[in-house]
Amino acid sequence: MKPLETSTVGIVGLGLMGGAIALALRSEGIIRTGGRILAYDRNHDTLALAQAEGVIDEGMYSPEVMLAQCDLVFLCLTPTTLLRFMESQMTAFRPGTLITDIAGIKGSIVAAIEHTLRADLDFIPGHPMAGSELGGFIHAKSCRFHGKNYILTPLTRNKPENLVLLKKLIYRMGFGRITETSAKEHDRKIAFTSQLCHVIAAALIDCEGDTEITRFGGGSFEDLTRIAMLNAPMWTELFIENREELLQRIEQFEGSLAKLKRYIAREAEPELEQCLQTVRERRAAMA
Repeated sequence: MKPLETSTVGIVGLGLMGGAIALALRSEGIIRTGGRILAYDRNHDTLALAQAEGVIDEGMYSPEVMLAQCDLVFLCLTPTTLLRFMESQMTAFRPGTLITDIAGIKGSIVAAIEHTLRADLDFIPGHPMAGSELGGFIHAKSCRFHGKNYILTPLTRNKPENLVLLKKLIYRMGFGRITETSAKEHDRKIAFTSQLCHVIAAALIDCEGDTEITRFGGGSFEDLTRIAMLNAPMWTELFIENREELLQRIEQFEGSLAKLKRYIAREAEPELEQCLQTVRERRAAMA
């Protein structure tokens, strides 16, 4: 693959994350003279807006035409849509293309792609741990990458030089830490740090019908429920696709919640205080 600065990068799906990636490629000066940023999206108005604002060089209305030009492709799609796209467009990729994705689960994607990918293509699964409760390209500027985590689940067939190049690109986009792990471990831990958090936020809003209760908020409620403004179709898919891991994490949380409930019900002050102190120390160790 040619140097990043003069490469042609294609983005499939110019929503919040696809737009944020395009903005990072442009604003961080990663793609320079001789390089191009192309994007394909079913929403032609989004493509026109992104091109008018100079975020992309050209909006493409045919994925086949775009893929034939690209050195690097970001698949910014949900897991099911990603797999359908790869199946239908496998022959359209330019030989030697480096492909990566941003999907929130990895097991089903790796299982489906690892043995069906063309021999002359290199697919490195990835997951940027960044986002916003506000969706769509128009909110891409609110999606900040600087200092955030990025997870890669490389395949055994990946070319070492492509992995090095992708890591270099991720850091140049502003991410602060890259973690390499297996697809299974990714899905197990993401079920806790991401999916469970969204479940809790949704449940918290679901259990209270008073829409004016925010008048009594002092920050805690707002912090805990920000992510309840979720993309319902996308998160439904993620929850169900990773249901085995997520259900274990929900049960784990329910156990802790039940323990705190018992301490409060029994007015067990020493036990409750010790539990809260342990929680404080553990959270400090996670920083």
